Formats: sequence, C-alpha cells, structure tokens
Amino acid sequence: MITRSARRDALLLWFGSRAGLLVSTLLGVTLGDYTDKWRKWDATLFITIAEHGYDGEPGRPPDQGLPAFFPGLPMLMRLVHLVIPDWSAAGLLISLVAGAVAMVALARLAEIEGADGWVAVLGLLLFPMAVFLAAGYSESLFLAFAIPAWLAARQGRWPQAVALAAGASCVRITGLFLAVALVVEFGTGLFTGRERARRAGWLVVPFVPLMAYSYYHYGRTGDWLAWKHAQEAGWGRDFEWPWEAWQTTWRSAMGSDDFAVAFRMEIAGALVAFAVLVWLLVLRRWSELVYTGTQAGALMTSAYYLSIPRSLLLWFPLWVLFAKVATRRAWVIALYGLVSGPLMFLNAARYLSGAWAG
Repeated sequence: MITRSARRDALLLWFGSRAGLLVSTLLGVTLGDYTDKWRKWDATLFITIAEHGYDGEPGRPPDQGLPAFFPGLPMLMRLVHLVIPDWSAAGLLISLVAGAVAMVALARLAEIEGADGWVAVLGLLLFPMAVFLAAGYSESLFLAFAIPAWLAARQGRWPQAVALAAGASCVRITGLFLAVALVVEFGTGLFTGRERARRAGWLVVPFVPLMAYSYYHYGRTGDWLAWKHAQEAGWGRDFEWPWEAWQTTWRSAMGSDDFAVAFRMEIAGALVAFAVLVWLLVLRRWSELVYTGTQAGALMTSAYYLSIPRSLLLWFPLWVLFAKVATRRAWVIALYGLVSGPLMFLNAARYLSGAWAG
C-alpha cells in the first residue's frame, strides 16, 4: 500500500507545480485569455475532434491528420463540456485531474520498487517536456490509465490491469505498446501452467479498443490503418531506416531557424531514450524494455525524429529507475533539477508563446 505521506507528497508536487504554471501564465493577461494561451498545436486538434468529429469543422477542407488522434480524450472532453462551456478549459481540467491520478500511481509504483515516490514524481515534473502534462494533450490521461494498469499487473490483479490498459488504448496508440508489454509481463509471472492458460484470455482486452478504432475508420474511409496513414499525411511519418532518420534530423538540427531548436531537443531525447533502453537491458527488465523499446523503434524509424522527448513523459519505467538512483544519492536530484528545471521552464514558455515545443 502507498503510504499517506507518499500520496500527499505526490499530490502536493503535482498541484503545486500546476499552481506555479497558473500564476506565471496569468501574469500580464486577463483570465479570459488564460485558456487561449493553452490552445496551441495538438490541443486545437483535440478540440476540433471533440466538437465536430473526425470529419473536422464543417465548411473547411477535412484535416487528413485527425485520425492520428485516438478518441479517448475527445470523448471525455465532450462529457466535461456539458458542464464547462469552454473547450480549452475542459481539456485543461481533464489533464489536471488525470495528472493527479497518474502522480499518485507513479509514487506508489516507485515505492514498490523500494524508492521514494516523491522523487519519481519530481523527476517527471522537472522533465523539459512536462508542460504537456498540463496542456490539453493526451499525456496525462494516458498515464492515468497506464501506470495504474502496470501497478495492478505487478500485484497480480490482471482483470483490473487489462481494463485500465484498455482505457489507455482508447487514448493513444501507445496503448498498443503497453498491451504488448503486459503480455510479456504476464509471461514472466509466477503462474502454474493451468493458471496461466486460464488467465491468458484477459490479455486480449487491451487490444479491443485498438481494433474497434480501426474498424470505425474502416467504416468511414475503407482504411483499416487510417490512424497510421493520418500520421504519414499530417506529419510525414513515413518509414525510413534508422540511420536515414538520424541523418535527416541531424541536418535539420544544424539549421538556423526556430525549428532547429526543436530538432536539437529531438536528438537529445533520442540519446536519452537509447541510454534508458541499454539500462533496462542490463537490468533484464524485459517487459519494461518491450514497452519502451517498441516506442523507440517506431519513433526512430520515422522520416525524421518527432516528439521523442515528449514520448519520454510516458516512459514510467524511466522515472521509477530515476527514483531508485536518486533516493540513494541526493546529489542526483540536485544536479537533475539544475539542468532539467530551467529547460522545463524554457520549453513551457515556448509552448505558451506558440512556438513549436514538442
């Protein structure tokens, strides 16, 4: 069981950091302008889906990239919108509540591993891309399903684990990687042959939302892989060999325009991701390696690197491992905060100003 102090610390860190963002964002603007500052990039696309569906806004050419966004967050936004008229505010509220759930679950997962839960939470909140946990994006909602699902699996509560993982699959394609990792986690569990066979059927559940979403778009467009083709159409995420993707990203990072900064962050994120994968491999944490490695493989075989640092927000095994190290070595927390903290504030300022940040 997670201790009351760990739950309290996780929530204090989460809501305290959100209050800090609120105060800094409200400086110099009216309350009415606050939500508009957060209505940037993908947050706008989620609002479009929630308000008009995947056909987009009537009277405008359809956005071919919309199917890339899974329906979990837009559907929840429609429900919240019944109470909160402002679409952007609805997305922010969902991320606020979902983030609180995710932070408590992350603290509990870290404590099971023998680390201080608040350290894992602090590591995640100081990460340079942490602004997307506050924005009307899907990261917080995904983590609110995914981390409790992993926690339930670790405790042998497989019906709860697969049900929560199915929720994660409604939110992001990352749910597919979580579902595969749960299969590996199940396979390495201590079950008898008969017990494993009896419980194995549960593992199908997280794949059901993915199949249902594919079937929905097949009915709309005749395309079973509409979500994948939407990423190719909207963001140029065509398959490339890893070395070709690296070369393209490197050339873009060496430019002098504003996007060069973002590509430099992508390269830094790729290096961190590779280090984490080696770390997990050395520790023989196979299921977590599958969860993170499949994501890394998909991201690093795209035409160019896109959203790799942002994806690290979803790598909860990374934050648990960070907590295990930093709990024993306080200087790691201080050093990490000195390096990552300013980058987090800089990236938050970039996002709120409308610059590309993730």
